[in-house]
Amino acid sequence: MEAKRSLLLLSLVFLLSISTAAKTRKPCKSMVFYFHDIIYNGQNAKNATSAIVGAPEWANRTLLAGQNHFGDFVVFDDPITLDNNLHSTPVGRAQGFYFYDKKEIFTAWFGFSFVFNSTEHKGSINFAGADPLMNKTRDISVIGGTGDFFMARGVATLMTDAFEGEVYFRLRTDINLYECW
Repeated sequence: MEAKRSLLLLSLVFLLSISTAAKTRKPCKSMVFYFHDIIYNGQNAKNATSAIVGAPEWANRTLLAGQNHFGDFVVFDDPITLDNNLHSTPVGRAQGFYFYDKKEIFTAWFGFSFVFNSTEHKGSINFAGADPLMNKTRDISVIGGTGDFFMARGVATLMTDAFEGEVYFRLRTDINLYECW
């Protein structure tokens, strides 16, 4: 009986030390980027960086659907910049998709990569997760990467930095990597 108690106590101490260590972990790399999404609206084909490729039956593929855009599936190839200016030199591209997944609340789900083409960064960072758009900041998972970001793990905090109607939005992306190789 005493051995079981000692083992239980030792297990509890171990679990507490793990949870405390996880809370105090510092990122091995932190970066901030902006990505600029220009949704095709039937009149801006030259400048559009994203398009609706799937829509509910009641909607179309040129304008976002009503009811919080529920059912719209958008693919994108957006420029990534180091500042919030769309006309700054891009350091890479944000490539992926998002879809609006709730009727009642304005929310989406993202799956995308930052593909870098600058002299400072080579490779990609992969992201996935829910994006509750009405929250000021939202966290999504960093689920991997290549090149300079090989097997990276961490968290990206998204913040809508600007938007113009339903055609343009800019996301500030604060990336904290906790596994760096």
